[in-house]
Amino acid sequence: MITTSRLPRRRALKLGAAALAGPLVHIRTAGAAGKLNVGPWDHWVPAGNAVMRKQMLDWADKNKVELNIDFITNIGGKRVITANGEAQAKTGHDMLSLSAWEAAPFTDLLEPVNDIMDRLTKQYGPTNAVFEYLGKTGDRWFALPTSWGTQNKSPCGRISMLKDIAGLDVLAMYPARDERTEASKLWTMDAQLKAAEACHKAGVPFGIGIGTTGDSVDTIGGFFSTFGAELVDAKGQPQVKSDAVRQALDYCARLAKFLPDNTISYDDTSNNKALIAGKSALIYNPPSAWAVAKRDAPDVAADCWTFPAPVGPAGRCMPVVPNFFTIWKFAPNRSAAKDLIEHLSHRDLVRERITAVDGYDNPPFATMTDFPIWGEVGPPTGTVFHYPIRPIHDTTPMVSGFPAPPEIGVKMYQRGTMTSMVARLHTGQKMQDVLSWAENEIEGFTR
Repeated sequence: MITTSRLPRRRALKLGAAALAGPLVHIRTAGAAGKLNVGPWDHWVPAGNAVMRKQMLDWADKNKVELNIDFITNIGGKRVITANGEAQAKTGHDMLSLSAWEAAPFTDLLEPVNDIMDRLTKQYGPTNAVFEYLGKTGDRWFALPTSWGTQNKSPCGRISMLKDIAGLDVLAMYPARDERTEASKLWTMDAQLKAAEACHKAGVPFGIGIGTTGDSVDTIGGFFSTFGAELVDAKGQPQVKSDAVRQALDYCARLAKFLPDNTISYDDTSNNKALIAGKSALIYNPPSAWAVAKRDAPDVAADCWTFPAPVGPAGRCMPVVPNFFTIWKFAPNRSAAKDLIEHLSHRDLVRERITAVDGYDNPPFATMTDFPIWGEVGPPTGTVFHYPIRPIHDTTPMVSGFPAPPEIGVKMYQRGTMTSMVARLHTGQKMQDVLSWAENEIEGFTR
């Protein structure tokens, strides 16, 4: 019997509780490869789930595996709830999708996937440093990078507003083709600041938050990296009072003056709503805001263009939110789980899924950024051509908290340390007081 379902919050809670109370029973079948219980992420684009389900079921049919699929949303922390319950009880799904920092706490409980990564990188080339940072410890890969749900936090701007108000012709800067343009050299951190000021005066401020939820933390973290600012270095040493951190803070404080009045209270829906309502000239987001505008405000969607982040003193940095496939060491059918996730990682299947979700997902391998979907989808046609990181962008992928040791970086990310520093400056605190506050916070993380 092959079954599929979504895992709602109530069931996730029950699963966690049941796992703590006693083991779940995995019933072996007559299938040649037994039974497999998997928990992929519940994609926000329904068509994505349909394609993923079909790919998994085709594999199960070919390999004679009795497959149960639970699509688990991350709304309300359901993925984390499920993972924590299963980790404590040492039973549950064989495979789970986990995002960004979610896999790192379970390093010792996750099956190594070096053999799969060796084969994939030999075929498709290396993955980027963010996947290595969050999915690998030492030489051991404990989580397999996947395109499924992986996103970039790129600028998405209103073509007409940026041109008419700020003098930025994003179509000339970043046309929907694979080439560097002279005009793109104008897109710098200083240019972003001037454009933000102009759009603020025009009543369509950039929808950038300095709150403590993911979109704000990712965006501000990207700005810090663009200045080469690290709160904690790779050796775990605090660098809060460095010149680079001061420069990043000064820039963000100046930018904050031109952001929405509620920028401190921004959550992950605020920027989407502002863009869709026509109240913002630019946000940092994956294409979900544009996709909803296509449905609810087509005139707005037809005036949107996604393009790379601006370049600063330390180059161009793009916030990335990577997703992983993980397998528990205690899973009854680890061999089948490894075979499945390797199967799902191959180019043709990745392309099929990314096409189904209108280019929302990003592949972990640069050799897969040539899929035609990003140049075909619209309106306007090619609107997300520059959403994946391409060689022409000269961009460094990053995650807020890098390069601190992950056990420190995750705390800075979850606490929104960088955005909190900017918010404190924005509300009138002195630079030295903000730096001292952050230094004290980080000392607490490193004890």
